[in-house]
Amino acid sequence: MEVGTVAEIWRYAIKSMGGERLPATEISATGLAGDRAWAVRDEVRGGIRGAKKLPGLMRFKAAYPSPPASGGSSPAIITLPDGSTASTGDADINEQLSQALGHAVSLWPLLPADALDHYRRGAPDQEDFEQELRELFGRQPGEPLPDLGLFPPEVLEYESPPGTYFDAFPILLLTTASLDSLRAASDAVIDVRRFRPNFLLELANASGFPEQAWRGRRLKLGQAVLSVTVECPRCVMTTHGFDELPRDPGIMRTLVQEAGGNLGVYATVETPGTVATGDSIELLD
Repeated sequence: MEVGTVAEIWRYAIKSMGGERLPATEISATGLAGDRAWAVRDEVRGGIRGAKKLPGLMRFKAAYPSPPASGGSSPAIITLPDGSTASTGDADINEQLSQALGHAVSLWPLLPADALDHYRRGAPDQEDFEQELRELFGRQPGEPLPDLGLFPPEVLEYESPPGTYFDAFPILLLTTASLDSLRAASDAVIDVRRFRPNFLLELANASGFPEQAWRGRRLKLGQAVLSVTVECPRCVMTTHGFDELPRDPGIMRTLVQEAGGNLGVYATVETPGTVATGDSIELLD
């Protein structure tokens, strides 16, 4: 059953940095070619870190000067907050990033899945585990925390499934209907860049948060077939300010009230293939 079209495609060369819009992309079993192929390590607290802990990362952007390989970490260009540029291959890239971020970090390509110490989570900021989760997910006392039992068990010990820099799964889908529902319920600036999907989907005659009904279903986007896993529990990153977007903790209050704190759905790749903007979306089952 055809339900809509692909409105936007996004790729994020470096975990938590701004991404780039694409007219089309190749999807392999591990997701979009070049997506989240790099990440920064916190040289103060240890561990691979994203903008949940280092919000300033969202003020950087990363893009590929030429099409990236389907695996590994191809060279990328980084635009720093002051507008200057650097390359992932620069000899002093760690110093450039640390100075611009105001925090000591190092830049890393993907390492093999058996490099477990590399992927292991760094030290928490809070001794109380619940308080740590509330800070990560931007939840106030009394607001529900995400059900972490829905995610791969390794993400409790590791920052990402070893061998990847994804939070949990390789693909994130979001509908324009969900963004419109947030706009109708909030005075906040609701912009797709806050929510970092790989695919923004335009559905016919949709309202509310339609993708939340897709768990366990299969979708065909262009030539690729995706299997929807779980809803995406939103974190404090959605509230950070970057570019012209202001910091706004109220976004999380609206997400909790209107959508249980979730927005969009994660997916895995069943059949690789090419996807382009304007391609049809089919619900297969």
